[in-house]
Amino acid sequence: MAKTKALQQYTVQFLAECFSTCILILIGEAALANFKFARQTSNSTLPIGIAFGVGVYSAMMVGGPITGAHLNPAISIAFMTIRKLKPLQCIFYIIGQILGAFLGALLVYLVYFNQFNVFDGGLRQMIGPNGTADIFFTMPAKDIPQWNTFIDQVVSTGFLMIFVMALAYDCNHMISDVAKPFAFAIVVTAITCAFSINAGAAINPARDLGPRLFGAFVYGWNDVFHVHNYFFWIPIIGPIVGGILGAWIYTGYTWLIKHYGHFSNTEHTDADRKIDFQDIQTKYADDSYELQQKLTEVNG
Repeated sequence: MAKTKALQQYTVQFLAECFSTCILILIGEAALANFKFARQTSNSTLPIGIAFGVGVYSAMMVGGPITGAHLNPAISIAFMTIRKLKPLQCIFYIIGQILGAFLGALLVYLVYFNQFNVFDGGLRQMIGPNGTADIFFTMPAKDIPQWNTFIDQVVSTGFLMIFVMALAYDCNHMISDVAKPFAFAIVVTAITCAFSINAGAAINPARDLGPRLFGAFVYGWNDVFHVHNYFFWIPIIGPIVGGILGAWIYTGYTWLIKHYGHFSNTEHTDADRKIDFQDIQTKYADDSYELQQKLTEVNG
């Protein structure tokens, strides 16, 4: 019975991750398609960053109350390594995220189908002047070695994970729960603007793999995985490594703060608080009101 309830819960969480990730990809990649088909001459990544940030915010409004809206296998796997997510539960999350990203890419393709035909004359190409595959999945910049793009993904996703851990930290009173989705949106916008030139700022295996799987039906199965010297593994493995490193770096950081910092705002001191009975002595033994006031002062 317990296993059945757990599977039911995981199924609901799977649907929530699928739905919310679909929304993220729909908004983010629709912005990429709009940017390309409008033939923008600007090289600014700010409009794309804002779109993905709004996508994250929208997705969190949908999936946040149910799963926290991970939207990202790198985040789910990182949480699993620090025992905040069960292995089977993590698998449900990841499958939902990849499927949601696939469906989001499909919706973008359907919405802009005629624009694709106008842009490439009906002949789908991945790269080149009429290439459109970069709408769906990330690609490296010209002459950038794979080791460099891998480091790019590790560092950018590590930063994202540290930020996620900081917001989720119990003793972090710098931000309210209501403001957290907005904070996520801002940091995703910032990462997209800061880390997009080397490898496209995937920072999310589902954001690349789901649309890449969809792209296989459009551009061909071999091509989408062979392009750019098998680049496809970089936005999958790099973010996972970065997410795990970020989670453990922040865990170690908070452990040091708690054990050696002795800051009141990082410690749960209520259980350890010692009462000095000299502080609650009253003038008269039967003065219950004054005794109550003293106890209130001591216990905060």
